[in-house]
Amino acid sequence: MLLTAAKLALAPVLIVQGRRVRRLALRLPEAAGARAAVAGSGARPLRLLIVGDSATAGVGVARQRDALAGRLAAHLSSRLGTETHRVHWRLVARTGATTADALVLLDETARARRLQADVAVVGLGVNDVTGQVPPARWLRTLETLVQRLEQRHGVQLTVVSGLPPMHLFPALPQPLRWFLGASARRHDRALHAWARSRPATVVAPMPALTDPALMAADGFHPGPAACNVWADALASTIVDALAPTLADAPSPTLADTSPPTLADTPSPHV
Repeated sequence: MLLTAAKLALAPVLIVQGRRVRRLALRLPEAAGARAAVAGSGARPLRLLIVGDSATAGVGVARQRDALAGRLAAHLSSRLGTETHRVHWRLVARTGATTADALVLLDETARARRLQADVAVVGLGVNDVTGQVPPARWLRTLETLVQRLEQRHGVQLTVVSGLPPMHLFPALPQPLRWFLGASARRHDRALHAWARSRPATVVAPMPALTDPALMAADGFHPGPAACNVWADALASTIVDALAPTLADAPSPTLADTSPPTLADTPSPHV
């Protein structure tokens, strides 16, 4: 109620500031490089699908190997054991994507190539916050996305990244920064509550990332150092969630021994 009242009271200022940020914001490209690759050389394959928005796509980072997807695959391979496991990863992400947009993008990508994965990482929500999509509607769309991953793409574990600390984004002026930060925290609380009802879904809280130096040049997206910290936190959550499966599997973990489908010819675009 307090946030709703603040939105109404501050609406003229928030609208002006939002338009100004969009007009003057530094436009950075998505990270260059292949969006599908393999990390590790072991006999046990793990297929990883990463779905998200501009931060997930690597805006603010030069190369995909230094962005979230590349660092996540590297950290995950290291934690599982590079000599025993290999992580086949694919990135499906686009700048500006809301969760509804990502659902469409996932379907478009699946029509072009077979997408099968054991683990999915979802990095969405910021554009739903800036677009003022209510938490309940956002979570209904997220539920549809996760169900799609499970039912059509074989995903057995979905790790959803928590919302970032938007109240710390240097690119946002006050009071817009305060308002979007409070909205992000509200969405994040709803996300954690929703995930508790889903046995195959966990939320990985976003690291604090309080140092402005961790941000990209635009003051809105994570830079390489932030992506590395973020990826390490996600990898830790994945390994913890997979621990029972890993302990019980004397051979390949979640994936079978057939040729992996997420490691086909790498492409810089999805």
